[in-house]
Amino acid sequence: MTVSLPRTAVPIGALTVVAALALSACGAAPDNASTTADGKSAATATSAADFGGMDALVKAAKKEGTLHAIALPRDWANYGALIDGFQKKYGIKIEVENPDGASQDEINAVTSRKGQDRAPDVLDLGSSFALSAAQQGLLAPYKVQAFADIPEGQKDAQGRWYNDYGGYISIGCDAKRVKECPETFADLLKPQYKGQVALNGNPTKSGSAFGGVWAASLASGGSFDDIQPGLDFFAKLKKNGNYTPVESTPATVEKGETPISIDWDYLNAGYADEFKSKGVDWKVAVPTDGKFSQYYSQAINKDAPHPAAARLWEEYLYSAEGQNLWLKGYARPALMPAMEKAGTLDKTAAAKLPEVAGTPSFPTEEQQNKAKTVLGQGWAKAVSG
Repeated sequence: MTVSLPRTAVPIGALTVVAALALSACGAAPDNASTTADGKSAATATSAADFGGMDALVKAAKKEGTLHAIALPRDWANYGALIDGFQKKYGIKIEVENPDGASQDEINAVTSRKGQDRAPDVLDLGSSFALSAAQQGLLAPYKVQAFADIPEGQKDAQGRWYNDYGGYISIGCDAKRVKECPETFADLLKPQYKGQVALNGNPTKSGSAFGGVWAASLASGGSFDDIQPGLDFFAKLKKNGNYTPVESTPATVEKGETPISIDWDYLNAGYADEFKSKGVDWKVAVPTDGKFSQYYSQAINKDAPHPAAARLWEEYLYSAEGQNLWLKGYARPALMPAMEKAGTLDKTAAAKLPEVAGTPSFPTEEQQNKAKTVLGQGWAKAVSG
């Protein structure tokens, strides 16, 4: 993921087309490094215990020495700190390809590089994309030690995917370039925002942009069963000249190309910190008329070239250390309720989260699939011309 938008991907759905991924000419990676002395293979291990315990998993992962990741921008939900923390703790090198890629790019890399040693080991997908990948048989079942603490409804029963972090769709605004920052979707239709409103990617491929359209639908009389009002909303934005097709990233914000960006609150909040030193006064608002929350999901490639390192990465992400690093990046980790109860949550970081009232609800798998179909058929027409 966007989704990095920076990386483009969606929480319970994810989606941006960057460049086509080149196929690696390398052959399949040797699997002897991920096999224990008693013949247990990391590639088929469904838990650390199944492989002989954490010590055995760490040993095998260190022997592999490398982890292939994709679409993980360092400025997305504090992934830079997570990557550095894992490398320092285990001495395993993480190679990140196409950091600004979208969820669909991740799936494409898995399918096109099957059996090759340059295939991704792990995936961070918008939830709808995780569901799709599981349905295609691309993901390995693996339950991290904290699996039982992941809320019901936020994990696959077989452990093929589980939610990792999430947030709310928000509106980021450069207060030095925009005289009065919008705070609702209704505001975005005002003529003063001509050519200034952007999404973080293409909603048919990017989870964050997908979430932006769904939030707009909720603000326009739509529902989890009906995303069409969201397309109609952006058609209006396009018609009145407010919508810009430039996909929002930190770079486009700094240049003034996308002074208003619809994106996840953890990304916009992170940009606010990042931009201070660059003279950009970035304001963030969670629109009250289109409150939409989603999570991204973790998954392991069934044919991961480094299966032990892939599983150890998941264990690290779902440890208190990993979850709190996401939290420091303004993302709400999946284990947040359990960690609050256990007293392991970083309370200082939690206090900095953008305030949102109410309890979030999420679309079902069926609703997500329907929404993706509607978007796929109607998005281009909505913003063309």
